[in-house]
Amino acid sequence: MPGFDTLLPRPVSVTPLPGTCPWPAEIEMRTDAALPAEGYRLEITPGGIVLTAADQAGRTHAQQTLRQLAGPDTFRAAAISAEHAVPCGVIEDYPRFRWRGCLLDVARNFRTKAEVLRFIDLLAVHKLNVLHLHLTDDQGWRIEVPGYPRLTEIASWRKESMVGRHDGPARDGQPHGGYYTTDDLHEIVAYAAERSITVVPEIDVPGHARAAIAAYPELGPETETPWEVWTSWGVSTSLLDPTPHTMEFLRAVFDHVLTIFPSPVIGIGGDEVPGATAAHGRLVADLATYLGTQGRRAFGWDEVLDTDALPPMVIGAWRDEAAGPRAVTAGHDVVLCPEDHVYLDHRQSDHPDEPIPVGYLRTLEDVYSYAPAVDGPHVLGVQAQVWSEHLDSVRRVDYAAFPRLCAVAEIAWSPAHRDFAEFLPRLRDHHLPRLDALGVEYRPLDGPHPWQTRPDVPPTSHRPIALRA
Repeated sequence: MPGFDTLLPRPVSVTPLPGTCPWPAEIEMRTDAALPAEGYRLEITPGGIVLTAADQAGRTHAQQTLRQLAGPDTFRAAAISAEHAVPCGVIEDYPRFRWRGCLLDVARNFRTKAEVLRFIDLLAVHKLNVLHLHLTDDQGWRIEVPGYPRLTEIASWRKESMVGRHDGPARDGQPHGGYYTTDDLHEIVAYAAERSITVVPEIDVPGHARAAIAAYPELGPETETPWEVWTSWGVSTSLLDPTPHTMEFLRAVFDHVLTIFPSPVIGIGGDEVPGATAAHGRLVADLATYLGTQGRRAFGWDEVLDTDALPPMVIGAWRDEAAGPRAVTAGHDVVLCPEDHVYLDHRQSDHPDEPIPVGYLRTLEDVYSYAPAVDGPHVLGVQAQVWSEHLDSVRRVDYAAFPRLCAVAEIAWSPAHRDFAEFLPRLRDHHLPRLDALGVEYRPLDGPHPWQTRPDVPPTSHRPIALRA
């Protein structure tokens, strides 16, 4: 039977007691507002379980803890055994950070609604509470907007995709596309809310906007060549034209976004804008200000700190952690998501069988060793990023994200002191079987399975390159 030393993320405190409790068990629910937000206390005796929580999120997290204690088979879609038990004891637990997020890029490579719902389930298992959904980029637009039908007719698909690394010349010749209807997104939001997860949408402006410009060329600069949804990866120089017409378009888009997503934070991008002018900066600031008038706060990547007259925002510190203190000094809140620590699309080894060796080498131990260097009330938390340029199937997303996302979950939830030598056996012996039961095709600790390699896309270089684009 699993014990308390198998839990992931690691709880704040555990007091073991003799005996076991049959599972499923009668659970008495109580509320204690004195507990920290999302916190819970489990009192497990042979006769039953008392679950005391600060709020609904605390109850959700406590249920995930009980599933872990009951064994891997409880993570299967249907029961295959009627006999389970959980150890007796008292667990008191609450998260270190209030923002424990993961970005899923569905713009570069589209993930179906069912695949997004599955990803939400996997976040819930790990007590992560924010899904940052990257909905638009140069390579695709994934949300329908009333009055702008060409966003789904044109911007939602591209004629082919780049094969392999940044700046590679090869294309696969396969059309790629997809988008979510308004009802699809309402369903995703509701499904996440039932699991105490907030969906933060991102509409990236003024860069990463070539798909929108392909649908409505008047949003971008004049060109002799007709605009197309981009088939390359990397950073495009195609920027939205900072005109009143563009702002009218963006207000319409974000007004629709606000009817779908109740999140208090709405992503507006603001990153990687080569050739940006002061007018582009004002566009970002005006959009953030407009969201403020609607009772929301904008989330922008740390490049926006170079813009004047920004209202209070949430800043994603991705280029380095130095952006964190700078943002706090300027009156903003911060989410720590540094590329050199928690970008899960980056390669996991230098072995020649590793699929498309992108970016920095970041092993499981590297990710687990990340220690947020910035603290304080304006540091909301940490967030992993799953950019999808080279993740063209849900199997590839699984491989890139897991088990490194398990390490991020522990960083975000558990007390600051951590020991990889203690974490590894919990992961290997107890948590990976849970992922097996869930059907997650994670990267094995000793390297990829043969079917997880990508010999059709040989590496061209192993030099670190920033692929935030």
